[in-house]
Amino acid sequence: MLVNGTLNLYRIGNISVDGMTLKQAESEIASRYSRLVRKVLVDVSLTTPRPLNVAVAGEIGRPGSYTLTLTEGGKFPTITRIIQQAGGMTQSANPRQVTLTRQQRSGPDQVININLWELFQTGNLKQDITLRDGDSILVAPKTEFDLAESSQLAAANFSADTSQPLNIAVVGQVNRPGPYVLSSRGQSGQSGQDAPAKTGGGLPTITQAIQQAGGITQLADIRKIEVRRATRSGKFQAIQIDLWQLLNKGDLSQDLVLQQGDTVSIPIATAINTAEASQLGLASFAPGSVRINVVGEVVRPGGVEVQPNTPLNQAILAAGGFNKDAKKSTVELIRLNPNGTVVRQTIDVDLAKGIDDKTNPIVRSNDIIVVNRSGAAKFSDTLDRVLGPFGKILPFRFLLGI
Repeated sequence: MLVNGTLNLYRIGNISVDGMTLKQAESEIASRYSRLVRKVLVDVSLTTPRPLNVAVAGEIGRPGSYTLTLTEGGKFPTITRIIQQAGGMTQSANPRQVTLTRQQRSGPDQVININLWELFQTGNLKQDITLRDGDSILVAPKTEFDLAESSQLAAANFSADTSQPLNIAVVGQVNRPGPYVLSSRGQSGQSGQDAPAKTGGGLPTITQAIQQAGGITQLADIRKIEVRRATRSGKFQAIQIDLWQLLNKGDLSQDLVLQQGDTVSIPIATAINTAEASQLGLASFAPGSVRINVVGEVVRPGGVEVQPNTPLNQAILAAGGFNKDAKKSTVELIRLNPNGTVVRQTIDVDLAKGIDDKTNPIVRSNDIIVVNRSGAAKFSDTLDRVLGPFGKILPFRFLLGI
């Protein structure tokens, strides 16, 4: 058979059998020979099936033209097989809206609407249509995003391969914003760098991306996280994520499975709830510790590692507490804000007090706590300068009680 679907037969010449079954071809050939021969016996068999040329476009990992061979037993490949071969459906795909366009021998092309979600949910094999040479498949993008459905779709055998590394970006209120290479096999790292070895697995999700970016800051609003996702058509999907639902109610659908090119944006909170802040500091996607500096009259001045959402009084205790020369009534807190401004405030200290935004605030990364000298210590310093060496031999300190 020629590529145009015709046969060149003895005495009757060219005959087109394109699109016919073997029985239909036998009937057509017998009809032609019946004009020349009274008794006709025709047997048509297929010795070697020609590969199928099929095109796949839309929300597919590797859209393009593909050549498929028949399966064992001469069965035609199905639509899920070509989708798998083309890299699987992306997370932007709408499995309910798959269109197959098939050329007809005469008349307009046949358009078949396919619902692969029904195949996935109910096992309806009628949706897994067998392919024909010249078929064209289009997988449409989603217009509305269902988080629970997204997680289920990622588990389908016709979804994109999640074992391949993903290039993503994490911006906003994380400790190390920027581009990252994320892998479901636990090999992840910053873009352009070798990924550090790490145990783990599972699908590449938003919490895994946040962990790689150093965890959320204490100013993060985890209720309004947005994932910006590009579709094959060049448009963008904006997916809203509420990780507080994951923490508070265990809603795993909020831990969105990511795909190539996603950007995770974490906004700054307009208000900090101290009760929620303590719970947030224990989250798996929060940093393990916060580094601050405690300087001045403490037992161990310098850099201190504290747990996230540690209040100011506990941060002082982490530095060993006040020394004998400390002014224990007030301390100074110096803070660099995200907008580049610096705030310096004096805070009354009560080591027994709970978290309070005004009198015992939660410390943030890179905060500086300054513990000044007490009045008595300052007076002693002045006296030493005035008396000089006489202060060491005269009993002024004893008389003054310092």
